[in-house]
Amino acid sequence: MRTNLQLAILAQEESGSNISLVLPETNELIAGIVSFLIVFFFVWKWALPAINRILEARQKAITGKLEDAERAKNEAESLRKDYEKQLADSRTQRNEILDEARKNAEQIKADLLAKAQTEADGIVAKAREEADNEKSRALSEARQEVANLTIDLAEKVVGQSLDRETQLGLVERYIAELEEK
Repeated sequence: MRTNLQLAILAQEESGSNISLVLPETNELIAGIVSFLIVFFFVWKWALPAINRILEARQKAITGKLEDAERAKNEAESLRKDYEKQLADSRTQRNEILDEARKNAEQIKADLLAKAQTEADGIVAKAREEADNEKSRALSEARQEVANLTIDLAEKVVGQSLDRETQLGLVERYIAELEEK
């Protein structure tokens, strides 16, 4: 048996042109074309539609996944916006509560100060009243004592008993005149 290389060399020696080496025989060419057409027909009739169905299914699956991803993205964006809105609302509410608490604290402080001032004023008024009462009592006692001392002194100077009630009236009138000056 001869190898392909030997056949090629023999063919070249037999003919003067190299083109016959490249071109197949006519019957081989016809058989190749018929085989190609049969394979093409089977591929076109059965394989190509199956491949198209697989490609369409894959395209639909990818499209569905893209749509799902887009929906999930939109939902996440919506949830993020809701969260930010709730966060802003809670901050506003917190600030309102703090402002209200400050106002309440200031009101309580003002009320306590007013109550303390009222109590202090009451204590001062009561102390003044007690001081005035004590002053009046002390003056009354002092008058009585001065009157008694004056009468006792006058009795000693005069050497006899004086009308005590008349003398007390004179002394009290004299002390009243002194207080008015």
